Amino acid sequence: MSFNIDKQTLDELNLMGKFRQGSVYHLFNRTKTRGGEQLLDKMFRHPLGNSEDINNRSRIFHFFQQAGLAFPFDAQQVTLMHEYLDAGGSKSAALTLAGIFVKKSLASLTRDERYKEMIQRMHATIITLNKCRAFARTLRNVPGPYAANVAAIQGILEDSHAGQLADMDIYRSIPVKTLSYYDYLLKGKLRTKMEAVLAFIYETDVYIAVSGVAAEKNFGYAVALPAEANVLSARNLSHPCLAHGVGNDVTMQQSANVLFLTGANMAGKSTLMKSIGIGFYLAHMGFPVAATKMEFSVREGLYSSINVADNIGLGYSHFYAEVVRVKQAALAAASGKKLLLMFDELFKGTNVKDAYDGTLAVTEGFSGYRECLFIVSTHIIEVGEALKEYDNIRFAFMPTIMEGVHPRYTYRLQAGITEDRQGMMIIRNEGILELLNGSGEK
Repeated sequence: MSFNIDKQTLDELNLMGKFRQGSVYHLFNRTKTRGGEQLLDKMFRHPLGNSEDINNRSRIFHFFQQAGLAFPFDAQQVTLMHEYLDAGGSKSAALTLAGIFVKKSLASLTRDERYKEMIQRMHATIITLNKCRAFARTLRNVPGPYAANVAAIQGILEDSHAGQLADMDIYRSIPVKTLSYYDYLLKGKLRTKMEAVLAFIYETDVYIAVSGVAAEKNFGYAVALPAEANVLSARNLSHPCLAHGVGNDVTMQQSANVLFLTGANMAGKSTLMKSIGIGFYLAHMGFPVAATKMEFSVREGLYSSINVADNIGLGYSHFYAEVVRVKQAALAAASGKKLLLMFDELFKGTNVKDAYDGTLAVTEGFSGYRECLFIVSTHIIEVGEALKEYDNIRFAFMPTIMEGVHPRYTYRLQAGITEDRQGMMIIRNEGILELLNGSGEK
């Protein structure tokens, strides 16, 4: 089972973006190597769809976090090793020898740098292999989910052919015939194994980088459950990119698969929904989550509608763009897929009466898809009263506490439907009416 997400949801949750400040990717991207960064990007773009794979990856991250390991390789040397193997070589030992003779001759007669570059890259490869051998030995007797990976790399590096490279003195002049043998060995006979070593280094880079963030931020690890359970439960869940995010407990299950969320503007509804979506996505990646504890049933996708904009190119108004988005979600749910769907302030691009009718009808309709989890937020609290007859809809709100005429937001989720109506009070607090009246008198 694969996990699907569309571009709008990725953008609304700010999941991707190497150079985008505040993105979830940017939060975790502390990799040292280019290959590690590419692997991290691949993990972000392809969440896992199997509970066993998810839990296994989580266990590996947790193992690295507990071990507190530092990245043992030199990133520049790893890059040179990658370039060395990427340059390719001949499958014939004789042709390899002839090629190196030609490069050395050209280096003597001209300013051709290829021979020198080959030596530098080979040296970097030997150094990196030796570091990898030493690193694997430190983990040799350590039990855990990464033991099989370590054993596989040890098997490669302790092999008789690869073992010869460990004794190579890179600081003395080496005969061309010996160089050609090592070159043939690394790029020919052992090429597939050397690529496996690089993959191990890049994996180690990602595991150390991500687990380091988890340790620093005090993140937890989610437990993936089979899809049939239809459960999403999190304790002290917050937004991972907020320095002082407020944690909330969230529980959804098949018998209560709809969360109807109310609250005043600025009370924290959108941030809560983003926190849930991001945590849900990271959990499917097997990554640490900003929660003390989390359990979830594996889903087939995540769908959100939080910041829908109009589309001038297609001639869509804001309201029509919302309608199109809801239709896309309805088609996805009707296809039988097990999804998490989130809608923030449905139909805010139209009048209050239509927004009420639309929010009520859509929530009633989605509540029938018991294999999906559905979250909808609104400040039209009257909708909640009309939905109380449904036994699978749970009501929660983000409260506003009035301190005199000034609102204070706790960002703590509470059960029930809010009665808060402070819109006009905020308008008055900002002095808008006085400004307008003063302007009118002039």
